[in-house]
Amino acid sequence: MYGDINASVHQGAVQFLGEQALAADLRQRSVKHQITGGFHRIDDEAAAFGQFGVRSAQQCRRHLGLDHGEGAGTGAYNKAGLIGGHATLVFCITIKVGTWPQRHPRVKSRPAKRKGFDVIVLGIETSCDETAAAVVDDTRRIRSNVVLSQFDEHRPFGGVVPEVAARAHLEHVDGIIAQAMKEAGVSFAELDCVAATTGPGLIGGVLVGAMSAKAICVAAGKPFVAVNHLEGHALTVRLTDDVAFPYLLLLVSGGHCQLLICQGVGRYTRLGTTIDDAAGEAFDKTAKMLGLGYPGGPLLEKAAEGGDPLRFDFPRPMAHRPGCDFSFSGLKTSVRRAVETLGGSLDAQTVSDLAASFQCAVAETLVARTRKAIDMARASHPEITHLVVAGGVAANRAIGGALSDLAASKGMTLVKPSPALCTDNGAMIAWAGLEHFRLGHTDPLNFKARPRWPLDPDAPTAAFAGVKA
Repeated sequence: MYGDINASVHQGAVQFLGEQALAADLRQRSVKHQITGGFHRIDDEAAAFGQFGVRSAQQCRRHLGLDHGEGAGTGAYNKAGLIGGHATLVFCITIKVGTWPQRHPRVKSRPAKRKGFDVIVLGIETSCDETAAAVVDDTRRIRSNVVLSQFDEHRPFGGVVPEVAARAHLEHVDGIIAQAMKEAGVSFAELDCVAATTGPGLIGGVLVGAMSAKAICVAAGKPFVAVNHLEGHALTVRLTDDVAFPYLLLLVSGGHCQLLICQGVGRYTRLGTTIDDAAGEAFDKTAKMLGLGYPGGPLLEKAAEGGDPLRFDFPRPMAHRPGCDFSFSGLKTSVRRAVETLGGSLDAQTVSDLAASFQCAVAETLVARTRKAIDMARASHPEITHLVVAGGVAANRAIGGALSDLAASKGMTLVKPSPALCTDNGAMIAWAGLEHFRLGHTDPLNFKARPRWPLDPDAPTAAFAGVKA
């Protein structure tokens, strides 16, 4: 994985860290005992850690919050002389303890452009059930974008299982990163920074990607940028369509559903969020009730193609309430009751009609709440001309068509990424990292992964899926 890192000053770090992998056996023994058995053997490599203020085995233990006794004799070294083979174990401890020296990387100015661009970024995404990595430069060129979905791993359970997802990320992340770098035709030395989703999301998966990025940053001497997964979605249209700030965003995915005014990088005002289920979550659970399988969203959309959207009169949640918040729990319950009323045995046409009726209800709900958000956004930002739709549910054609009609009726331009960039991917994370990096924003290596990370920290706290917003 680190074959392209040529700077000799970092070679000791590479030997110390080894091939990155988040230890799958963390559940079996304490983290401290997993990594400390061979610390007495790194004294010869101490010079390689001078940039981090770590000049001896004893200092290394101290910075990791470990006393001398815990650092000896546990036999954690493997035959290759690596600390369990797991670079991320070191960083798991430093983040938890928070004692790594506070030396923030800084953006270095470049005297001249390189081949027409200034910045190249590797982005890593592991927040849910896609393991992804991509390389993007500031000409808005996606040099590579590798995504591995975990459909086969989660299909037997009918949904994403966090522990299964984390272990699948662990198994594949090194190979995905290597493939992205190879397809991009760049070395680690040519990168300007490494960005990774550091929240919100399933924390086990988030840790895998974040620690992978930090290990590369240490080995290659590159700055680290912690990316909010939601901001990755929010900024994608600036990569694909160069949309200028401000714009109104409908972010609608399996874990999130919210409306925001995007005023600038890191500057968002939330107008509404879900008070219970996210729209994509409702799609997946409804698909499961209809026996459509996993992943539910695309399969339900396909089933709806031949259905009658008027056969079942499902509610339009929050239709007459003020504000822009969403609710999908009651709609999901209505589908369940309809299935129970039909006796649970559904023919193909009934399944299609249920799917079409549900999809129509979701689309009309999204349109109704977004219409109110447009009015609210224009009241404070009359210059807004773009309605942006992002997230996995944005790939739904029926929903996209309904929102396109809404935008036209309001004199706005609807912009949404291609389906491949609506769902989770590394390119959006690389681009979000690039946007921050160009502004001089980087993060220390003890930046904590976050299962919850709202884009608008000043917005009122919401419940259920909305707590992540």
